[in-house]
Amino acid sequence: MAKCEICSNKLKELFLDKLKGTVVYKKGYSKQYYVCFDCQKKFWSKEEMMRKIK
Repeated sequence: MAKCEICSNKLKELFLDKLKGTVVYKKGYSKQYYVCFDCQKKFWSKEEMMRKIK
């Protein structure tokens, strides 16, 4: 089960184990960061989300 990288809440799973949320990639890296919809609404630009990721 994945967690949001910003607020550490668990992400819900949808049909066929798909996660409800957004996946963000850092430029030049292949690591995935999962972000929940609530944090996506607060920090709507990718730059803001990347600054808040722990």
